[in-house]
Amino acid sequence: MDIANKKISIIGAVRSGVAAAKLAKRLGAFPFVSDQSDYEKISDYLFQLEEQKIPYEYGNHTDKIFDCDFIITSPGVPSDSKILLEARKRKILIISEIEFASWYCKGKIIAITGTNGKTTTTTLMAHVLNSCGVKTYLAGNIGFAFSEIADKVLETEFVALEVSSFQLDFINEFKPNYAMLLNITPDHLDRYLNEYSFYKAAKYRIAENQTEDDFFIVNKDSKDIELIKINTKARWFYFSLQDEELNGSYLCDGKIKFHRNTTSTIVDVKDLILKGEHNYQNVMAVVIAAKLIGIEDERIKIALMNFKGVEHRLESVRTLDGVEYINDSKATNVDSVWFALRSFNQPIHLILGGKDKGNDYSQIKDEVKQRVKRIYAIGSSKEKVKDFFEEVTETEMFDSLESAVKSAQRKALEGEIVLLSPACASFDMFNNYEHRGGVFKKIVSSL
Repeated sequence: MDIANKKISIIGAVRSGVAAAKLAKRLGAFPFVSDQSDYEKISDYLFQLEEQKIPYEYGNHTDKIFDCDFIITSPGVPSDSKILLEARKRKILIISEIEFASWYCKGKIIAITGTNGKTTTTTLMAHVLNSCGVKTYLAGNIGFAFSEIADKVLETEFVALEVSSFQLDFINEFKPNYAMLLNITPDHLDRYLNEYSFYKAAKYRIAENQTEDDFFIVNKDSKDIELIKINTKARWFYFSLQDEELNGSYLCDGKIKFHRNTTSTIVDVKDLILKGEHNYQNVMAVVIAAKLIGIEDERIKIALMNFKGVEHRLESVRTLDGVEYINDSKATNVDSVWFALRSFNQPIHLILGGKDKGNDYSQIKDEVKQRVKRIYAIGSSKEKVKDFFEEVTETEMFDSLESAVKSAQRKALEGEIVLLSPACASFDMFNNYEHRGGVFKKIVSSL
């Protein structure tokens, strides 16, 4: 779309919103940015807008937003917010930042979504391609905001794009060349009126605009993915820990294999730094995309073996007095914790809690009973955590992350694990999961 001289309102003056405003200005449009937050919370971003001479407002949304040709909304803005409901009433087009950025991206897009594993898989995808000489940008919810780099990507280059359900809620024409659906489990139900089907439908949208020239890569093991409800014309490829008879990638005798006409062995999982079945699934999804792009087996293998993982996802922080401290702050839902608990054979001291999103802790009850020696409940959900788990394992509430960590240090024995895997959002105590993980690492390093 030629947007020269068009008026574009952007809701949300943070990372993706500011990037969208800058892209709009580069393309000759007149962006206007609005954010309800206080100046102190977004001052760094407002300074960037001032440098670009882009007008903005903060503290409240005014009717100036509606003086536009269309609206770009940030993923943090609920779809039922007053401002978006009013925009719909006025029949103003609303799109997400990834939709907007995709209009101007000449390179190939590898879009990755799912309840868990998005960040690891997207980072791994970029790592593998870059290691194999294929220029790839890391973007979306990690790396660059898509709008920051979209118009700079060459036709021969790729974008590994982490995509959330919130961003998919407001797409019209977004069409990745490669779409990955890693898994679906209940999450963000507070944003979807407690309707799991709405959340799943948002995830399925990643493939809805794909054509016969595109590829859809999906987890065949994820029981909540209803394959029959996914509407796409793309060519399907599957990955599985269980099913060897498929077009795609699977695990057999400890080795990750790829099948398309013929079968090749890519890597033995014992040679990977990444551990755990969930990570093997992430690796298989990346293997499929890399093979479809045309990367040789040996080059894929070497790149996979050199990947060390991402910060805040089962990150080993320190071993002190024989006790290993693990930062899994990115585990913001119950399913992530299920995978985390299954990644260790040692007794676990689990730090759990934060801003609850409608969690059903029964999903991890058996794993906790089998693997967790003690739970340290924190955050606004600590009473819910204690009420549920106190009959499963020893559980105590704490007013701060620091007091929980120090208690774990006193209780944990040599050979055991102290694991921060909260199953909750961080906003009750921290700015985001990165802030929470950073504080945890600072506390652990000072012990």
